[in-house]
Amino acid sequence: MSFVLGLTGGIGMGKSTAAAMFVERGHPVWDADAAVHRLYAPGGAAVAPVGQAFPGSVVDGAIDRAVLKAALMIDPTGLKTLETIVHPLVRQDRAAFLRENARAPIVVLDIPLLYETGAEAQMDGVAVVSTDEATRRARVLARAGMTDETLDLILSRQLVDQDRRARADWIIPSHSLDAAAAAVDSICLDILSRRPHA
Repeated sequence: MSFVLGLTGGIGMGKSTAAAMFVERGHPVWDADAAVHRLYAPGGAAVAPVGQAFPGSVVDGAIDRAVLKAALMIDPTGLKTLETIVHPLVRQDRAAFLRENARAPIVVLDIPLLYETGAEAQMDGVAVVSTDEATRRARVLARAGMTDETLDLILSRQLVDQDRRARADWIIPSHSLDAAAAAVDSICLDILSRRPHA
């Protein structure tokens, strides 16, 4: 039976880089954000119900994120409505991934809001990707269209890094690629050296 490893970290912490390192080592990774993109794409399971709940949000057979974002800003109950539609579909996508990779010794679930949504209850262990605040802000502010105000708004919706680190089974320091790679190797070794979970 697979060891289900939750992978999380705040914006700019280097989580995508760490996820890629697990893939390079042969461990399948499920990406929550990518799952939402699939659900919103043409033919995606969320297109029809989201389009019905938010008229005008379907453009060329897919959910137009800009239109949806504008609708959510107008409607204070919109986010709850959207979550009611999308969260069960994301859970189905995740369950399908776990079934498809049931023989893998380690499967990684990359979930940005893992602790915020209570998803750690479904994990066998959690690794948190982390770096210092100055490095994080520099990384995020280098992204196109990102401002201090937007970053502060995003951070206000996320658990503070100190709390994440306190709850983690493992921490992946991402101040350098070498440090992150060494931590990923150590985590894999630690998990594989244990007896399989019942």
